Amino acid sequence: MSNLRMNQVLDPNRTGREAADLDRNLRNLIVGQDEAIQQIVNIYQMHLTGMSAPGRPVGNFLFLGPTGSGKTRIVEATAESLVKNSKSVIKIDCAEFQHSHEIAKLIGSPPGYLGHRETHPLLSQEVLNQHHTDTVKISFILFDEIEKASDALWNLLLGILDKATLTLGDNRKVDFSRAMIFMTSNLGVTEMNNLVAPKLGFAPLAAHAAPAGDATKMNEKVAKTGVDAARRKFTPEFINRLDKIVVFKALGSDQLERILDIELSFVQQRVFLSNPDRAFVFVATHAAKNFLLGEGTDLRYGARHLKRSIERCLVQPLSNLIATEQIRGGDYIRVDCAENGPSLVFSKEAEGLPINAMVELVDHQIPNGLSALANAVGFESSRTVSARSSRRG
Repeated sequence: MSNLRMNQVLDPNRTGREAADLDRNLRNLIVGQDEAIQQIVNIYQMHLTGMSAPGRPVGNFLFLGPTGSGKTRIVEATAESLVKNSKSVIKIDCAEFQHSHEIAKLIGSPPGYLGHRETHPLLSQEVLNQHHTDTVKISFILFDEIEKASDALWNLLLGILDKATLTLGDNRKVDFSRAMIFMTSNLGVTEMNNLVAPKLGFAPLAAHAAPAGDATKMNEKVAKTGVDAARRKFTPEFINRLDKIVVFKALGSDQLERILDIELSFVQQRVFLSNPDRAFVFVATHAAKNFLLGEGTDLRYGARHLKRSIERCLVQPLSNLIATEQIRGGDYIRVDCAENGPSLVFSKEAEGLPINAMVELVDHQIPNGLSALANAVGFESSRTVSARSSRRG
């Protein structure tokens, strides 16, 4: 009987191991959007424990904010973390469904209509389930620029968000109870930008840093502006079906620096995965990173502009050096900024490095650590083996 009077204080802020793994992976891949990460992790934790609302999708999210702030990327990162495939996201560009007749591409044509047998619906049960794994059976559906959807798509979407069910043109039912539904929109972006820097245009936010209290108040105003814009555009029926509306923050220079490091690590992974026999490593100096940031910083386009500068200034020259065999497998390449012009310079610091030495060199650059890259190239270092042995022990 004494056990009934324990009065033990419990901690509801702790998360289980699987949700904690998702949280860690997302924070390795997504910069500056902690609220969005937390909401996704919370919904996933509810799903794992069977506490999700019955008869509804796993989660219904509306993401607002400026372009290039990570709205689409966080959906891909969630899929990558859970089913190991960022391409498993089913993307619906709502700009392609602004007219009612175009809805047939999503649900298929009814029997008797021209092209019925030739029309393969984009949202069939087979499409939703194709990327399920033995351990994670969740589908990821992204409705991009949701404000552009036609009334016909809106009616379908309301049913999906509320009852987790879609009826196809041939009357087959599609079950969305194991789906995470994400919707993105740029609603309210102009007003949000005017709040953040009404007289500074798109100058980097970090250059005009405010005290922490002022920054918090500003973020709250920006978030409220975004939510108010959504409430003006969308019906109460739609808003009431959402689990969470998240307003993504514009990226400042500090966040873009962290994103640059992540993107450079992805380029290094690309080098290893494209042809392991010709794998090489490169290291960008501080000056080279500053050059890439200067070329790629435009807060109107966020991280997307930075990615384009990396492709143009780094990846394309590396491609030329590989094609002309100036870079070979086992090389160690130093990337620096030219002293006499706006460009990068490439120099070979070492050659003939074995794969294990190269993997060790770039371990700290890879978001998920050495084991991810080692598995990709089929190599196990002493640290990888040791870590696995520790876990088994």
